[in-house]
Amino acid sequence: MRVHISVHDVSPASATEVEEALVLCRERDLVPALLVVPNFHGRTPMRGRPEFCSRLRELQREGHEIFLHGYLHQGSRNPGRREQIFERLRRLYAQSILSDDEAEFSDLSRVDAEGRLDAGEAVLRQVGLCIDGFVPPAWTMPRWLVPLLARRGYRFCEDHLRIYDPAGGRAQASLVLNFSSRSPAKICSSIAWCRMARHAGAILGARLAIHPGDLRSRVLCRELVDLLDWAQGRAVRTAKELFT
Repeated sequence: MRVHISVHDVSPASATEVEEALVLCRERDLVPALLVVPNFHGRTPMRGRPEFCSRLRELQREGHEIFLHGYLHQGSRNPGRREQIFERLRRLYAQSILSDDEAEFSDLSRVDAEGRLDAGEAVLRQVGLCIDGFVPPAWTMPRWLVPLLARRGYRFCEDHLRIYDPAGGRAQASLVLNFSSRSPAKICSSIAWCRMARHAGAILGARLAIHPGDLRSRVLCRELVDLLDWAQGRAVRTAKELFT
């Protein structure tokens, strides 16, 4: 069984929590991927934060993968177009149930998606980072995004249920183990999911996703430590090792 570990929502706004997650991983000889948001919620641009960017370059040299994780990590509340009922329901599911208005690529047109990718790639490259893959915020994206990523040469992407090698034309099923700190109910349900789903991961392989909110909750931090202990001996260092 293979487990890939990642730290999500990496930005100057979450620098403290990211370092706490790295300490927990380092204590177990785990090397998580870092999912970087170039301008988190449009308020925390990486450019102009030289110490933060230097730290990311240092971590990449140490073997941490760097994935582009959207550009703003924020959904579009006012898409500016008339929607059918199905589109409204899909938007509600992506932005309110799967995320807290953070499913950035769920609602974008192809032109806007290309623009966000261009902007995100430019920032990461300008600060001296190599891009190892792309993960859409909230793991939500339209079907046409994978072929678009293939044309850009991406070798890794993922959603809730599958992992992709866009350029290589590969995809396979894979579980996500992650916690939600948005409400007491979501904390409880996400803990129950992770405790149950880790056993199914023996068949499908799994992705363990750490979010900054996990480190702000005593309950979730305790569960995260238990999950990281479980991942010891199962973890792979690169996402491509999940493919069989």
